[in-house]
Amino acid sequence: MPELEVQIGGRTFHVACQTGEEHFLRAAAQMLDTEAKPIVEQMGRIPEARMLLMAGLLIADKAAGNEDELRRLRAQLAEIEARPAPVRERVEVAVVPPQVVETLAEIAARAEALADRLDERA
Repeated sequence: MPELEVQIGGRTFHVACQTGEEHFLRAAAQMLDTEAKPIVEQMGRIPEARMLLMAGLLIADKAAGNEDELRRLRAQLAEIEARPAPVRERVEVAVVPPQVVETLAEIAARAEALADRLDERA
């Protein structure tokens, strides 16, 4: 079982964890340290237990806020999902009728024939 040295609020702690969990322990210690540093800066030297308790409470407060926000967002998502599906709008795409295509082909053939005649005269 690995033992890590972590810094929280300017103090060193030796903590054991399961193999492969080192990254999570370091991340958790970093979260505590982020909350503990301002406490130590504001209050000066305080007992470890008090520093850790206060830092833990600040993290718990943030977690509670995140849980409230998650509940709100889940309720909002459920409301959106419960709405009826929007009516699909029918879009009509203009199609060139076959007669127009045939007429344009005939006009193009006549124009080519006229161009050939003009070439013959020139």
